[in-house]
Amino acid sequence: MFHKSVLLKESIEALSIRPDGIYVDVTYGGGGHSEEILKHLKGGRLFAFDQDANALKNIKPGQQITMINSNFRYTRNFLKLYKAVPVDGILADLGVSSHQIDDPERGFSTRFEGDLDMRMDRKKSLNAREIINHYHEERLIEVFRKYGELTNAKKIARLIVSARKEQEIRTTADLKAVLSNCSDKSHENKFFAQVFQALRIETNQELEALKELLIQSVDLLKQGGRIVILAYHSLEDRLVKDFFRSGNFSGEIRKDFFGNPIIPLRAVNRKPIVADEKEIAENPRARSARLRIAEKI
Repeated sequence: MFHKSVLLKESIEALSIRPDGIYVDVTYGGGGHSEEILKHLKGGRLFAFDQDANALKNIKPGQQITMINSNFRYTRNFLKLYKAVPVDGILADLGVSSHQIDDPERGFSTRFEGDLDMRMDRKKSLNAREIINHYHEERLIEVFRKYGELTNAKKIARLIVSARKEQEIRTTADLKAVLSNCSDKSHENKFFAQVFQALRIETNQELEALKELLIQSVDLLKQGGRIVILAYHSLEDRLVKDFFRSGNFSGEIRKDFFGNPIIPLRAVNRKPIVADEKEIAENPRARSARLRIAEKI
């Protein structure tokens, strides 16, 4: 298994699984959530998505699961192809798997030297090295400001553009060396985590994919069906919170001609569910997790 599933018990309970229902795990990863869903099914169906081909290796022999090697932004297309619409539940764990983080070749981690890659789907052409070496300065500023929430995005972009004129920035170590003076030592780890987060989100178009999944979920879910999402940073969590509350990404509740609110989903939990101290001690990744649940009205 790639990693220990975060808030596993809470996620499965949130789905309120019917034994004969149709469920979708759009972020299969190490298979922990899918394996638990299967335990609750009797006559039901489980579809699982993962754009990382390595995740396919985690399927156990005999598991009654339809595995789809694709980004979850195409969930609707594939479920319609399999004549599996509408569904009873959708689960998304938006965290990067430990296997991906701990593989230096993937370039996700600030702890290891490796190529500036960061692709979830290695068939895609755009990677972090392409972004660092070929994006215009203004676009780099936007990436670091928007996706890394970095206040010194202009300085970061300027240093990168200046350094790449001398030679290509190829590895995570190269990038860290270029930006070594952008943060004091006491905040260095957080700073580079934000830099890498921004590059990973841009490389994989993560927020756009999440928006598409949320919009699709309204059409995919049965009445009373649930969508359960685990987010790990404020950018993701804000999108989920606003959509669950209002059915759009502005967070503003719109009304029809008669003044009735147009809200396709009902948030089941007003505040996100978070991991307790015991789980955090056993699995530090759980510290930043925020679990939100919504039900189709």
